[in-house]
Amino acid sequence: MNRSLAQVLSVVLHPLLLPTYLFAVILYYMPTATLTLPYQIRWIVLCMIFFTTFIIPGVAAYSMVRLGHLDSIEMNRREQRSMPLLFTGVCYALTSYLLYRESTFDAIFYFVMGIIAASVFLTFIISQFWKISAHSMGMGGGLGLLLVLNWLAPDAMMVGPIALGILLTGAVLSARLSLHAHTPAEVYGGFVSGFLLAVAAAYTGL
Repeated sequence: MNRSLAQVLSVVLHPLLLPTYLFAVILYYMPTATLTLPYQIRWIVLCMIFFTTFIIPGVAAYSMVRLGHLDSIEMNRREQRSMPLLFTGVCYALTSYLLYRESTFDAIFYFVMGIIAASVFLTFIISQFWKISAHSMGMGGGLGLLLVLNWLAPDAMMVGPIALGILLTGAVLSARLSLHAHTPAEVYGGFVSGFLLAVAAAYTGL
């Protein structure tokens, strides 16, 4: 894969952006009848997800670079990943709690956000001894959640998003390998871990 394309894919499909993409599918692709949240205010939820799962962790990571705790925003060194991953996991867990606490939000919101938070904490734990690919973990988990959504709402016609998810997952995994950011084991291990976590959590929690 061309290096420039690989870099673009790694940025556009960065793990911090995946929650926003998934919630966009839930809020605007799934049938209106499957959600009780009024259509007119769903953008507020999406903005909240974007702020708490991308802006806050992203600003924190940038601050860590400026303060010298990280060499770069890409976190290429395994030993430097713990602090940003832990902070991101806490942000995601708090977001899940906020979605759970407000009764106006559908249960699927905090359920999906909870699985995403769990995947970040799993990445944090594994990263203590192995540089597993966070991109692959995110894409695997995202694809697993799309399959879960298709199971929860068969009328949603999720074939399109699932097919796109498979295509983008393959592209991102190839991009990480092309950039030599990870070994094949780290990339495929991340995908399998994220996918199994999402499916297993859905199976046990529903």
